[in-house]
Amino acid sequence: MLDVLLPERCAICLAAGAALCRSCRDGLTRLSPPVCERCGSPGAWPVRRCAECAGRRLAFTSARAAIVYDRGARALVRAWKEGGRRDLARELAALVTEVVPRPDADCVVPVPGDPERAWRRGDLPPRRLALELGRRWGMPVSDLLERTRPLPHQRGLSLDERRRNVRGSVVLRGAGAPRTACVVDVVYTSAATVDACASALRRAGARRVNVVTLARAVR
Repeated sequence: MLDVLLPERCAICLAAGAALCRSCRDGLTRLSPPVCERCGSPGAWPVRRCAECAGRRLAFTSARAAIVYDRGARALVRAWKEGGRRDLARELAALVTEVVPRPDADCVVPVPGDPERAWRRGDLPPRRLALELGRRWGMPVSDLLERTRPLPHQRGLSLDERRRNVRGSVVLRGAGAPRTACVVDVVYTSAATVDACASALRRAGARRVNVVTLARAVR
């Protein structure tokens, strides 16, 4: 009866029947090689450092994403984050594992959420995605990181402003970090957030940190 009265709808086109319909899923742009070896930015040929990450001191070894953060992906992420569509977690984890190989890491570490936003939304999308990926990859999920302060919204900020905004905002919980870790977030834009997480893990003793996200902004 509930399915009749409140049918599941696609997060992008709102068609009834599934959380993400086949047409919209097929329409999402996968990020396939060649990509930058370091940050995962797509290009005409594989490079070790691209124009986006060359000259930057990044704490992570590599970053990979499943889809381009275009109009369809933005609608998908908005429905998940702002619309409370928790039913999307499995679909999005399936997208990630379809494109991104299982990382060689000791554990999956979700980007820590802002407590105020978590209370308002009732959910932490990076953690939910990490849990689904950990289940699919057969890897433990560890909540090793926490925020030191609430952050203003990153939307509308320049790349430099985003980096300054998150600098020093993430610390390790507990005494030490695993030797290798995979940081999971929903969207890679400036790399400021995932780099802050990787820095916290490296300061605590991690030798290698990889990053995996659902989507990536492409410039």
